[in-house]
Amino acid sequence: MTAFTKMHGLGNDFAIFDGRDTPLVMPSQRVQRLADRRFGIGCDQLIVLEPSANADLFMRIFNPDGSESAACGNATRCVAALTGAQRIETAAGVLTAQPADGGICINMGRPDFGWQTIPLAYAMDTLALPVAWESLERPVAVSMGNPHVVFVVDDVHGVALDRLGPEIENDPLFPERVNVNIAQVLATGHVRLRVWERGAGLTLACGSGACATFAALRRRGLVPSVATVSLPGGDLRIAEQADGTLTMTGAVATSFTGETTL
Repeated sequence: MTAFTKMHGLGNDFAIFDGRDTPLVMPSQRVQRLADRRFGIGCDQLIVLEPSANADLFMRIFNPDGSESAACGNATRCVAALTGAQRIETAAGVLTAQPADGGICINMGRPDFGWQTIPLAYAMDTLALPVAWESLERPVAVSMGNPHVVFVVDDVHGVALDRLGPEIENDPLFPERVNVNIAQVLATGHVRLRVWERGAGLTLACGSGACATFAALRRRGLVPSVATVSLPGGDLRIAEQADGTLTMTGAVATSFTGETTL
């Protein structure tokens, strides 16, 4: 039997396994079984905690299809709340966490707009990629430790993201696939967002997507240095710090704990 904790940040849910004392092997097929919402635990991402020489712990992130992701803001907040860790290492680097009004605040680092590091298949202006998928056109491309494209639209609910998301995610322009963000600026400092996550599909919230969207809109001059990003599962507060890093604050909750034989 293997113990786990089920947590979520604004409905973005995670099955968290602690492998710090006893290493856990998570081949792709096992991840897929555990993440299945009918035959397994069910989650948007599966998280394995491991020892770290550089931080309080290392957080390994698996998508439901078995692939790994380098960053996940909502999972980082959940892990910080669960363990009390203040420095969490991921494949994208070490993130810092602290309690805050409304939940947990994570410093997500600086957004990276370099085409090579996002990465894109070839050089182009990441402020407005000269590409389009039906009505979605000229997105901003940015990395928050994982690749994102951000489209600014008049109505996020008018976009068939369930159909266009997988097409954009798997476009050859994105060698490592891409997260697809559809953003609508509602008012000064308030953004509505829907996200198609690579390897996971439509999710109720995406922390790195909220940060990537904020960074993209900030670069285009569409939001101030602090903004509320409203996702289907709730709100995240994103703020740009003096050093250019982004902090993300939002609520987390524990759903249940259990054991599995899968």
